[in-house]
Amino acid sequence: MVADFGYGILVVALLVSLYSVVAALVGVRTKSAALVESARRAMLLTWPLITLSALALIYLLVNNHFEVSFVYEVTSRSMPTYLKITAWWGGQAGSLVFWSWLMSAFASLVTLRKWDRDREFLPWVIVVSSVTVAFFLMMSVVFENPFARMWFAPSGEVIKAMLQPAGSTAVPLQPDGRGLNPLLRHPGMIIHPPMLYLGFVSFVIPYAFAIAALVTGRTDDRWIRITRRWTLWAWLFLSFGLVLGGRWAYDVLGWGGYWGWDPVEIAAFMPWLTGTAFLHSVMIQEKRGQLKQWNMILIMLTYALVIFGTFLTRSGVLSSVHAFASSPIGPFFMGFVALTFVISIALLIWRWPDLRSETEMKSMLSREALFLLNNLLFMSVLVICFVGVIYPLVSELVTGSKVTVGPPWYEFSTSPLFAMLMFLMAIAPLSSWGLSSQEKLANINKPVLGGLLAAPVVAYAIWWKPISEIMGSLPGVVISLAIILIVVVLMYLFRKLLWQSVLVASVITAYLAFTYTQNLIALIGFFLVALTLMVTLREFWRATRARQNAQQENFFTAFSRLIGRNRRRYGGYVIHVSMMLMAIGILGIELFQKETQGMIPVGQSLKIAGYTVEYKDLASWDEADKGVNYTRAVVSVYKDGTYLGDLHPRKDFYFDSQQSMTIPGQRPTLKDDLYVLLIDWQPATTTGATFKIYVNPLVNWLWIGSLLFFIGVIIAAWPDRDPEYVPARARNKAYQPSSAD
Repeated sequence: MVADFGYGILVVALLVSLYSVVAALVGVRTKSAALVESARRAMLLTWPLITLSALALIYLLVNNHFEVSFVYEVTSRSMPTYLKITAWWGGQAGSLVFWSWLMSAFASLVTLRKWDRDREFLPWVIVVSSVTVAFFLMMSVVFENPFARMWFAPSGEVIKAMLQPAGSTAVPLQPDGRGLNPLLRHPGMIIHPPMLYLGFVSFVIPYAFAIAALVTGRTDDRWIRITRRWTLWAWLFLSFGLVLGGRWAYDVLGWGGYWGWDPVEIAAFMPWLTGTAFLHSVMIQEKRGQLKQWNMILIMLTYALVIFGTFLTRSGVLSSVHAFASSPIGPFFMGFVALTFVISIALLIWRWPDLRSETEMKSMLSREALFLLNNLLFMSVLVICFVGVIYPLVSELVTGSKVTVGPPWYEFSTSPLFAMLMFLMAIAPLSSWGLSSQEKLANINKPVLGGLLAAPVVAYAIWWKPISEIMGSLPGVVISLAIILIVVVLMYLFRKLLWQSVLVASVITAYLAFTYTQNLIALIGFFLVALTLMVTLREFWRATRARQNAQQENFFTAFSRLIGRNRRRYGGYVIHVSMMLMAIGILGIELFQKETQGMIPVGQSLKIAGYTVEYKDLASWDEADKGVNYTRAVVSVYKDGTYLGDLHPRKDFYFDSQQSMTIPGQRPTLKDDLYVLLIDWQPATTTGATFKIYVNPLVNWLWIGSLLFFIGVIIAAWPDRDPEYVPARARNKAYQPSSAD
């Protein structure tokens, strides 16, 4: 009965969302404000309808209604209530309803805003939002019904259907369900999918306004100002989801890493790349009236990649620990992506002449030029990721065999691009909007610059063999040399503003070279981190001191009011600092990770990177109420002979799903993280056990930087005054730079 109610409400929600689309289109065509208002109210109605359906599904999950196929597949009696609720998005069918629920909530929120100044946008925002909601509801109603029951077909095969198929008989009520995959019972996975979904659905709103602007011919930056904070919160949610996914992988996948360049990881990363580029690029349109066409392309790509990533996760076409099982919805997702992308491009072509820039980019050294270079680098990373993801599909289509692309290829291809992005974080704060290149270029000492450019070329010629071994191939050498030459030129041109930061960064790098590592790639990375940190902190210091002197405030008051005066700018600086802290962790684990594995008898030890891990004891027991068998080892950790404490790596075996989960024993410090895994043991005698041990240098800076990252985004997105009532910028007036820009 509850299942019938939930499914019926889902069908009604689908019909209401389709009505919203039709009413909005007819309302625009007939210029009927009443029909547009009816469409708005219909869209508002979809969220409570889907909420009722979701509550029905949660009731079935919590109360063990195993006659429903989805409930049987993702829950069991031994699971606690909170896990049964989170199983809603732990399976294919439930996650589609969850996606629809979030999307309808965001669409409802955006229609509750004041539309007095932007009434022409409303029907088209309704159309785009409701079409997206209707598509996902259609997938749930027709293909992935979470309320379907199980039936025996005449052939004996178990089939899923809402109503009893002809000739079939009901499957007897099962005493217990299969239970949720143990990997999905980790706290990170409870929060990780909702954060990704929130990021995905939030990006639909800026896309809807972009389409509305194209259809209505509004070529100003109004749609960007309306959706500025929607975009920031979407980026925050998506970033949070990616970081939580990394933490989940680090804690439970048992390979000592946080990011494996898995296809589904990349599917979530690609819209983050275009979203990040979009956040930077829209500032150019707001400040200089440039890149209007490019911004439209970026938000269209972001929307397409959101749906494409959802397709990769749910179609079963790629093998991934994150992906759901194979499903018939894959072709429909691809068709929806293709249809919406073609329509978007057609609208863009139609309005292309109206989206010309209002001013010209006069300088290669202006802030807008550096932001554009930033965008091109992000797009280069995107192309690499996209090629790597679809290569197995293309190879299977062409050759009949699936050839995958591994992490080494991604790391080799993207590392120089990320290095250049780090350098731009140091340079961009020192640039100005609309600056002419002539003044800078006139002051170039050509012999000095020529010598600086010749130095890396000569170095590459002398040390060609070791450099080519590091970079792996001639293209890698050429790309890295080109990036170094660009860096040299920019450092020379900004030398008056950079020299102090360069000096400090050089001293820090030299210290690390003498005390920590002589790895060339690591030293370049640490230099870029130190340079960006010094430049950013110097900008905070300089602006705070200027305000302190001007307003006669104490340092901390001046600092807090400085951030409050321009949250977007200084929130961005906090984000840059956090990214550099994360880069420290990434450099540490990627370049200096050490690992070992071996069988250790009781009382014996393994040594690695100055640590001694001694096997003390092992215990195994069942907890029937939780349906889990726990096997836990006790190991003592020593560092240079000093006892540091005990770790307790374990392996949990879940009876319902007949699957296990490995829980590492960890000893985190700012210097490194000792990571111990219990691989195997002798159950009869417990005389020996096999352990795999990692030492991950500096990795915890990745998690510290992540926390600071969220603080920075919140600062940047925190409302100061309603942006809808900020008067539009006078394009024709000469730009006057200020300390806040």
